[in-house]
Amino acid sequence: MSKVDSRFSPLFLILACSFVTSLLISNIIAGKLANFCGVVLPAAVILFPVTYIFGDVLTEVYGFRRARLVIWLGLGANVMMTLLFMVVLALPYPEFWTGQSAYATVLGFTPRLVLASLVAYWVGELLNSVVLSRLKVKTNGRFLWMRTILSTVVGEGADTMIFIGLGFGWTVPLTVLTGMMVAQYLWKVGYEVLLTPVTYLVVRWVKQKEMLDVYDHDVKYHWFKMEV
Repeated sequence: MSKVDSRFSPLFLILACSFVTSLLISNIIAGKLANFCGVVLPAAVILFPVTYIFGDVLTEVYGFRRARLVIWLGLGANVMMTLLFMVVLALPYPEFWTGQSAYATVLGFTPRLVLASLVAYWVGELLNSVVLSRLKVKTNGRFLWMRTILSTVVGEGADTMIFIGLGFGWTVPLTVLTGMMVAQYLWKVGYEVLLTPVTYLVVRWVKQKEMLDVYDHDVKYHWFKMEV
């Protein structure tokens, strides 16, 4: 009941695909700005925090190794999507095609923002998984609410600081930069806190279906080593 084998169950694949799908959609819709009660944030804030919830479920049920694999898959899918968008936008188009500028507005990427997004995602998600995994061992599997919130505080904190810092540093005043960081960070953490009951239900259901509850005893938290 405590050790995962090398096979991938259908439920694990569904969770992994849901994680990657949420990540890709978040990056596509991030270009739209939305006004939330006077606070302007990227539209992706309504979906991106869900990737952390999927990450929590994957780590809590299947362990750090499986979660790390899915995080890397998400990074690879994101890189592939970005490169394909760049190629498609660079393709020659007929004179009667009038949608190029709109297409570029939605799917175009600034290299600096792409780099910031990829690094922030990778560091944030892995930190979230490591913290949750280690806390599970230390608490003997208790206080899931505390573990998911603390891991989110660390992971989303790193994600927000890296993305805003790399993406907008030295281009806007420091007060604006700090305000962007604080607004996005509080939104993301608050989002997961509100959805903690949902996380509880999903984790319990998946554990029952999989008959699995991995504890990462003696796990080496290598970020680059792929193993399941």
